[in-house]
Amino acid sequence: MGAGPSGQDPSGRLAFYGSEAGERHGLRRDYDRAHGAGPAADDPFALDLADNDTLRALYLEAERDDGYIRDRNVFGGPVTIEDDMAVLVRYARGATMTYHLTAYSPWEGYRVMFNGSAGRLELEVEECLWAQPRTPVASDSGALHGDTAAQHAGGARLTLRPLWRPPVDIPLDAAHEAHGGGDPRMLDALFGPVDSGAFDQDAAAHPTATQRDGALALAVGLAANRCFETGRPVAVRDLVPGVWES
Repeated sequence: MGAGPSGQDPSGRLAFYGSEAGERHGLRRDYDRAHGAGPAADDPFALDLADNDTLRALYLEAERDDGYIRDRNVFGGPVTIEDDMAVLVRYARGATMTYHLTAYSPWEGYRVMFNGSAGRLELEVEECLWAQPRTPVASDSGALHGDTAAQHAGGARLTLRPLWRPPVDIPLDAAHEAHGGGDPRMLDALFGPVDSGAFDQDAAAHPTATQRDGALALAVGLAANRCFETGRPVAVRDLVPGVWES
């Protein structure tokens, strides 16, 4: 099976959103969707689609075509997506990965730690230090993060903790715009650079993930969802047979 993920142990639940949790925490307001609803006017969890030109065109004015309602009450019902999940992945070569997502966290970012035979590498990225209620969307793309960083954005820190030696802070040149610079690199990898004459030495030395890498990554998410459904560990090789043979 090579280095692919061999199995997963799950834990996923609806801990914060949904009508039951909203009642329990005293956060529920009586409306189905925010647009045109009086109780949503002072709800910090409500999304005002009409307040932004891009959101209005992308979602509100497109509802008659696709039927997708973007501004439903997060404490209404039914909510069918887990908002708190933990996954343990065991790989065929012995490595393990633990993953925990809290979808209702008041800050936005992530922490990644790699433990190996020579020590530990820690990356902490704070894309948003705290969430402002009813924050107006200023980005042309209708995003609070992505191509436009919030004024209360944090920073990034990379720390190397070698065995038997003091930790070392590694300088980072990271931008908040476009998911830390990841969006333009991804677009360049898929469609080529905007400047056809540009040549990125770093990109050439570190090629992007292959289709097989993408399939394996998707298989982890597929296995996690299957775990949530069954409450039992899932072998990824049973979901995507033969993917490690190529």
